Amino acid sequence: MPGRFELYVKAVEEAGGEAVFVFSGADVRDLAAGYDGFLIPGGKDIDPALYGEDRTFPCVPEGDRRTDFEISLLHEIIDLRKPVLGICYGMQLINVFFGGSLYQDIASQKSGALDHREGVHLIRICENPFIGEGQVVTNSSHHQAVKGAGRGIKPFAYASDDIIEAFYLEDHPFLLGVQWHPERMVTPLSCLIFSKFVGACRADK
Repeated sequence: MPGRFELYVKAVEEAGGEAVFVFSGADVRDLAAGYDGFLIPGGKDIDPALYGEDRTFPCVPEGDRRTDFEISLLHEIIDLRKPVLGICYGMQLINVFFGGSLYQDIASQKSGALDHREGVHLIRICENPFIGEGQVVTNSSHHQAVKGAGRGIKPFAYASDDIIEAFYLEDHPFLLGVQWHPERMVTPLSCLIFSKFVGACRADK
């Protein structure tokens, strides 16, 4: 069974791309200019301080070194209009980057919520530029989620408890955030997500 990092590489490569991991400490301007697109993978929680809240619910924040680096990199990526795919933590970080907020802990803050920490559940996909509308089953491995959408963020997929499961950024060539982990699922939707991302990375070639 491949490790979690290997699953991202495998998914990108099977879509026809080449994946290279970059880590905090690298020059963000050089990275943004040197790569065709960026995938922000899963991780721990987003520190509520990043969206102006005190930590009042269970939370295990990702380290500042990673989040500060990715926020700095996002500034460069967005300016250059490079493709971005955010998965789970990556989706949440993008939303916070654009001024949005999160549920610090879904179960504590949303009455009648599904158990999003594990298992699978149905989502409904509404009109969007990248993937087809309809209902699909996705995996679930999170306890935070988008609460208030950031500037230009357009939610388009929802769980039955109305938790936002996917969004895109208006007026950007390709910025897609998904709350589930498509790299862990071999489904037509998962393949389409990575295919669209790799295709967007190649669009200017």
